[in-house]
Amino acid sequence: MSDYIVRATAANSQVRAFAAVTKETVETARKAHNTSPVATAALGRLLTAGAMMGVMMKGDKDILTLQIQASGPLEGITVTADSQGRVKGYVGNPEVIIPANDKGKLDVAGAVGIGLLNVIKDMGLKEPYSGQVVLQTSEIAEDLTYYFAVSEQVPSAVGLGVLMNKDNTVQQAGGFIIQVMPFAEEETIAKLEENVQKIQSVTTLLEQGHTAESLLEAVLDGFDIEFTDKVPTEFYCNCSKERVEKALISIGRKDLNEMIQEGKEVELNCHFCNTNYVFSVEELKEILRKCR
Repeated sequence: MSDYIVRATAANSQVRAFAAVTKETVETARKAHNTSPVATAALGRLLTAGAMMGVMMKGDKDILTLQIQASGPLEGITVTADSQGRVKGYVGNPEVIIPANDKGKLDVAGAVGIGLLNVIKDMGLKEPYSGQVVLQTSEIAEDLTYYFAVSEQVPSAVGLGVLMNKDNTVQQAGGFIIQVMPFAEEETIAKLEENVQKIQSVTTLLEQGHTAESLLEAVLDGFDIEFTDKVPTEFYCNCSKERVEKALISIGRKDLNEMIQEGKEVELNCHFCNTNYVFSVEELKEILRKCR
């Protein structure tokens, strides 16, 4: 597996940790949406976080949605993930181009803007769990760190990174999430904070040849680590012509009739993977026959 997520515990289970390598996942998203470099970086960071947060969920049918609704020219980001490491997502404006930030890097915060992060977990209950926080830096990793602390009361450290090639393809992508359990000792927390402050950027570590495992070893330096799981991760969309047909059935006879009367084929687009589905007038008539 080229892209994967590892799960681990450390310090006698006082710490749980996740790390992911997501270069192919982010490159697949870039190709699907033809995103600009800054849009790829922003979407890639949230896809990486979504993949790791997805595998935190227990149920096979559990679905996580991360939504950033903000004022920047990117016009928001939406990512959904499942518990098997499959993730998909899109940005509102994939072509956004803005100047580099004062460090000469892609200005993700400027592209995202001021706004909100929504986290929705659909675990098959009557109501999905929903948490919302104000974006703190709009760099995404820090915003998720804040979300975990405020909405889930879990002190966490989140690191995310996407590095682009000169030809706008993805050079590196990955990240980590470290979480402290309620029974963690002060000494453990202090050592973790010290480690996180010392750590270089995720993309620097990946460029040095780090794997998901050695990313965690770097962040958890000085702790005993037990790797408990390794899960493949990929950009995956479960849309199909059949699913789109069901959506057309749901709009009702009146609207379908109007489409047929126009006498033109209808093209529908999947936001998540940018696939277009074309229905001829004959196919629309067949769908109308299936409507009650």
